Amino acid sequence: MTLYSEYSERYPELISCLENARNSDRFAHAFMVVSPFPKVRKDFARILMQISGCRNSTGGKPDTGCSFCSRIENSTYADCHILSPVGKKYQIKVGDRNNPEPNTLRDLLDHLGYTSGNYRKFGIIEDADRMGVEAQNALLKTLEEPPPETTLILLTANPGALLPTTRSRCQILNLPDNDYRFEYPYLEETIRVLNELCFNCGNDLVKTETAAQSLISVMKNLSDAAEKSADEEFASLSDAAKRSEDAHFVKQIEARKSDAASGAYIRERRSFLAAITTFCSQIYLIACGADPADIPNPEFFSGITLPEQISPERAAKILKEAEELDYTLRFNVNDELALRTFAVNIAIS
Repeated sequence: MTLYSEYSERYPELISCLENARNSDRFAHAFMVVSPFPKVRKDFARILMQISGCRNSTGGKPDTGCSFCSRIENSTYADCHILSPVGKKYQIKVGDRNNPEPNTLRDLLDHLGYTSGNYRKFGIIEDADRMGVEAQNALLKTLEEPPPETTLILLTANPGALLPTTRSRCQILNLPDNDYRFEYPYLEETIRVLNELCFNCGNDLVKTETAAQSLISVMKNLSDAAEKSADEEFASLSDAAKRSEDAHFVKQIEARKSDAASGAYIRERRSFLAAITTFCSQIYLIACGADPADIPNPEFFSGITLPEQISPERAAKILKEAEELDYTLRFNVNDELALRTFAVNIAIS
């Protein structure tokens, strides 16, 4: 099944409206794709590009088998320019007005303005809500009057964080879903450790310390995985920079790679902390009488034997500790100390 077929089944009415708009030459030049799931947002951006640019479309529907559609689906289309938040603050950088650095908003806009041999150009801004006011203001003119044959696609889970002037210039496409899926690495290990802390450690400090070390290891592994991902993403550019023997170019690529790794880690770290809070909140729901099959993420308890009775008072304390951990780690504190304190407080609650 092609990506297009998959999403046509999931969102048939929306896809049909987009096809009709393309067929009647009313297809928008700027979209905002809203979904809580990064993969869904990215996949749907490719659907929009196929509808917008396929020259073999019938009734607005792309054929999905032509060279253009294949390159879009495989993420190999040369004139698809992607901008992502980077760095420890996980923000989209604006860039110097006269000489914008790579992976900045003004660099993206420059690329969209270049003449190329391709039929269409696309600009995709991932996690667009991470644009500050300056970046959004710099984008407004292009959103309103993009270069010819150009489509801009903003991806976000939080459209309310964007300025009204930004939202008003985009056709907003909401992709609703009934649940939230956690897809970060080491999720199963996180759930195993939380179950151990909540129900098996008690006052055993050795078990509690072992569980705390496991959570600390998960967070460290997320950091290592982010660095490995950035190394792979920038491998060819790093090699080219080294071969050029241009010290400035090498330094520039290393800075971009570091920014990408920091951004990827922050995304996964957020999912890790959200999983902890979700697990603990669902323990509270079950303690208050909810059926485990009816909670938002029942898969968290697949293969886990819960106690026959869970004290609502203890469950409330567990949830409070998870919320306290999430709040504490928003600030510049020691991650290991915060996780160890969380583990001890859970075990003895």
